[in-house]
Amino acid sequence: MAEKTKTASIFTLPSDREIAGTRVLDAPPELVFKAYTDPKLIPQWWGPRRYTTTVDKMDVRPGGVWRFVQRAADGGEHAFNGVFREIVPPKRLVYTFNYEGTPGHEAVETVTFEEAERGKTTITDHMLFATREDRDGMLNSGMEEGAAESIERLVDLLQGLQTAQH
Repeated sequence: MAEKTKTASIFTLPSDREIAGTRVLDAPPELVFKAYTDPKLIPQWWGPRRYTTTVDKMDVRPGGVWRFVQRAADGGEHAFNGVFREIVPPKRLVYTFNYEGTPGHEAVETVTFEEAERGKTTITDHMLFATREDRDGMLNSGMEEGAAESIERLVDLLQGLQTAQH
């Protein structure tokens, strides 16, 4: 079996209102972009494994609404929503991000997909918050751990999709 390249996600705080994450993925930008925009693929990677994610709405176009609901084994729910602002396949997505559990703290999330080398993609996920308090609230919510687990799940999904293509 071929050795799988593992690269860690790198999280940074570019300013007191921002969170950025970067990761190199072993898949071409078109496939990574598809994983971010196909409502059938989202539940397979978005969010921690301990939750079941359902895509309630996903209208991938400028002005289109998205909403994902995560359900815990005990029945607890966490819902997230936003509006797509910009879609440039397979290079860039810009959308608003809201956690419905704490309304009024909207962030603008920009995800870029750059070909790192043949068959690999550098993904950069940048979140801009209205205030430092909003950013710190997101950090204190366990977001970094959840985002890292989501990306690990995405790595596994991309590997499976590419294996299925060959």
